[in-house]
Amino acid sequence: MTTATLRVRVSARREEARDIASFELVAADGQALPAFSAGAHIDVKVGDGLVRQYSLCNDSTETHRYLIAVLKDPATRGGSKAMHERVRVGDELEISAPRNHFPLAHEARHSVLLAGGIGVTPILCMAERLAAARADFELHHCTRSPERTAFRERIADGRFGSRVHHHFDDGPPAQKLDLAAFIARQHSDTHLYVCGPKGFMDAVLNEARSQGWPETRLHYEFFAAGAVDRENDCGFEVQVASSGQVVAVGKDETVVQALCRIGIEIPTSCEQGVCGTCITRVLEGVPDHKDVYFTADELAANDQFTPCCSRSKSPRLVLDL
Repeated sequence: MTTATLRVRVSARREEARDIASFELVAADGQALPAFSAGAHIDVKVGDGLVRQYSLCNDSTETHRYLIAVLKDPATRGGSKAMHERVRVGDELEISAPRNHFPLAHEARHSVLLAGGIGVTPILCMAERLAAARADFELHHCTRSPERTAFRERIADGRFGSRVHHHFDDGPPAQKLDLAAFIARQHSDTHLYVCGPKGFMDAVLNEARSQGWPETRLHYEFFAAGAVDRENDCGFEVQVASSGQVVAVGKDETVVQALCRIGIEIPTSCEQGVCGTCITRVLEGVPDHKDVYFTADELAANDQFTPCCSRSKSPRLVLDL
């Protein structure tokens, strides 16, 4: 982990649903934890060099603990498996301070929160904050089945349970979410928030965009990138603007790896264009964006990219380093 870290202890662990466990984290030294806002996440060092991002899902006014929930994903790259199989109550972990790339737009007249599966974690924190602010909102949680739906008891017993609608894949057709009709009936000043598996998020965002929703009313954060086609990747050059030094980036290496060979280290975390830790300004050249972090407008600007996974469409990129 390349940024300042905090030492925390696992004070509680709970099975929230099938294959979903929550972990309550408290400061190892007993002090208050850094404040955070709804939508924030932390990096967690889960061992063997693995660093993963998990949303905070407790009330954002709390400073005595952080609460995260982790899905044991059969397609795991190692992080969720490690959390489920190795982390126990009493264990100490290294985490980052909270960062928020998924904040609430508090000026919204109405907010629609859409969660797919484990994507409910930041959405739940948002609902807590909106309820405390007496804001107008609704939450829709789409899951495979009731037994795979995390935090059902907490939601039912909470102050906003009446605003929550559950949609189960294995339930009757009448309770399933008709996405096109649902988005179509929203008012023009509604803000939409979505988090969940990439396919779910793509479906929501593509539908909203096809109906003319502006990007300013669409809020989202990916925590895993989909499969990226690397068949047509080729080598290119990167130039360091401050020194003029040029390094070749091989077909099978990243810009981060190439720069490391000449002694330039760029902080990374997710290494798949999700978290934004490694964002670097581009002064010349055209990036080949392979991230899921930037908005459509930011991608079109072509003045920054994620060197952990993105490449170049031009023979050379000049970077602001």
